[in-house]
Amino acid sequence: MGQNVATEPGGLDRQRYRAKMRRCLDALGRMLAEGGFDAAPPQMGMEIELNLVDEALGPAMLNTTVLEKIGDPCYTLELGQHNLELNVRPRPLSGSQSIELESELTASLAGASLKAQDAGARLVLIGTLPTLRPEHLEVRWLTQKTRYRRLNEQIFKARGEELVLHMEGTPMPGRRAEKLRKVQDSILAEAACTSTQLHLQVPPEQFAANWNAAQCLAGVQVAIAANSPFMLRKALWHETRIPLFLQATDTRPEELKNQGVRPRVWFGERWITSIFDLFEENVRYFPGLLPEVDDEDPLAELDRGRPPALRELRLHNGTIWRWNRPVYDVSDNVPHLRVENRVLPAGPTVVDMVANAAFFYGAQRALATQDYPLWTQMSFQAAEENLHAGARHAFGSQLYWPGIGWVPPDELVLRKLLPMAHAGLADCGVADSARERYLGIIERRCLTRRTGSSWQRDAVAALEARGLDREAALAGMLRRYVELSESGEPVHAWPTLG
Repeated sequence: MGQNVATEPGGLDRQRYRAKMRRCLDALGRMLAEGGFDAAPPQMGMEIELNLVDEALGPAMLNTTVLEKIGDPCYTLELGQHNLELNVRPRPLSGSQSIELESELTASLAGASLKAQDAGARLVLIGTLPTLRPEHLEVRWLTQKTRYRRLNEQIFKARGEELVLHMEGTPMPGRRAEKLRKVQDSILAEAACTSTQLHLQVPPEQFAANWNAAQCLAGVQVAIAANSPFMLRKALWHETRIPLFLQATDTRPEELKNQGVRPRVWFGERWITSIFDLFEENVRYFPGLLPEVDDEDPLAELDRGRPPALRELRLHNGTIWRWNRPVYDVSDNVPHLRVENRVLPAGPTVVDMVANAAFFYGAQRALATQDYPLWTQMSFQAAEENLHAGARHAFGSQLYWPGIGWVPPDELVLRKLLPMAHAGLADCGVADSARERYLGIIERRCLTRRTGSSWQRDAVAALEARGLDREAALAGMLRRYVELSESGEPVHAWPTLG
């Protein structure tokens, strides 16, 4: 979605666009057969979506002003005017790079936070900003960039009616489950879904194993890292981003849902044998939302010995929000492939996010290199059900794992996945000090069963027990959350408000 699009959609030829995407597919298939992709050791990357808040802890619609003050090309605008995104410099996975990443992120965010304060805003690392109110989701708060306006228009044009946000939450202690139902005339609820996105560059022959492994891990990831429990004053899922993102960008009216039409926020439906499977599904199942056609002939570019940009295929891929997305890109005139892992929320702290990344990369590596792959022992539907169970209940969920059966996520991680993550990181050449630091945080998080989400829920319950209403309790919780987040202590060590 970072590509520029035309100002107006008039005169677009969808048949020509579809034909061009198929030509891009042909070019990708030829490249996969002939080779020529980057063969560098594993490279990791990270994107972090940020919230801006004002003095009262409500959303600060100041992203353009704050971005100008930060003046760093690593920061970019995001969908909502209270959002920014930080794109972290790619680096090798090996050695002490994760420790350097933690230091770089800490320094970058501290500097950006000072610049944001000059504009009257503050940066918050959190999955869903709990102080959002319905008026903050009006279309006027879309970031003023053509691609966001066009995306909003095209989703509603495809849907033909307003969106409805509807979900039932996990009950707070001693309470009944809370329900959200909200009619939306914009896609701005997507701006409430602030995430940490992990990238791993892999060679073509290893892509399928790494993608399948990431799908297996998705439910565990959200269960142990949930940080999005509140939306529009309601206590909902521990990781509310998962159902919210689906509903906020859904192009399907009820009739198409009933027909089994696939959603654009998608887990998928099968294990794969090649990255080509995913791009082919994109073209086969999903109409173009931004059907722009350029003049490049990708096959002719290959004939000239140059890697094609495949712009149509990449732009289309950016409007299909798989939880593990395939990425084709070209850097320094050399093409490469990446798995983009999108299930994790932002926050609560830099060290928690780096620990989440280390756990993912290590466990992914271990699973992807097994002689007897896990996905040959597990149905794809079970992996998807794990994602929803982990997102709804976090440490209170039961996840399915081959050879074990149904198991709580903390037990699964401590017994099975942490040793695998250690072995996977060691296999990637990660330094012992980095492995011990970050996987130790995951271990202690599982032992305490404390996520950002559980801390938020406990804090709000404690403040409400003191007589505060929900809105005041959310603001009070968020104020303390920001202080603790900026302290840098991992969330398992945060004191309660009880």
